[in-house]
Amino acid sequence: MPGMDTDVIDTLAGIEPGSALDAIRNRRPDARDQAQASYRALFAPEIPGEVTATERFAVAAFVTGLHGGAETAAFYAAGLAASGASAEVRRAIDAAIAAAKGQGPYGSYPAGPLSREDTAGPTHRAAPEIRRALGPRLAAAFDHMHLLVFHPRDAAPAALQALLDAGWSTTDIVTLSQIAAFLSFQIRVVAGLRVLAGAA
Repeated sequence: MPGMDTDVIDTLAGIEPGSALDAIRNRRPDARDQAQASYRALFAPEIPGEVTATERFAVAAFVTGLHGGAETAAFYAAGLAASGASAEVRRAIDAAIAAAKGQGPYGSYPAGPLSREDTAGPTHRAAPEIRRALGPRLAAAFDHMHLLVFHPRDAAPAALQALLDAGWSTTDIVTLSQIAAFLSFQIRVVAGLRVLAGAA
């Protein structure tokens, strides 16, 4: 797994120094630097707080597994292993991903013009054996990440309360939300760059 100073988006998109895609990224050096700084802040923060490295990479492995990008999912699975996660936890995360995959986005808008876009879809609650392997904090986090990935329209205070009840603090919940948002951005940037690479 690359070190924290190796540009993760370049790694995931297969960008070589001096290539055409490298030149494209260099047109926005601040955006490039800030994306990497965001990765470091979320996965190797100077002040980690109460969210452990294993929890950060476990959430990332689950979210990227749901999104389905093989390279990105493998990258965060490697980070999870490097964080010291047990084989049991890694197997539970693989099982959770397989059980929770979907298409999305699902959910309902408030009554009005957008209601025609309402789409029914499954919600997620980790199976008992997975919950036992993950523990209450990660199990609740995975349920919430599934909501953010597949049911963003259905976010509600009760979902946040479930995290609080599982032992996540309000600061921890902000960190989880930041990880989900960053990964959504990163996955889409990598996919776009890979399309450009194929076109080139």
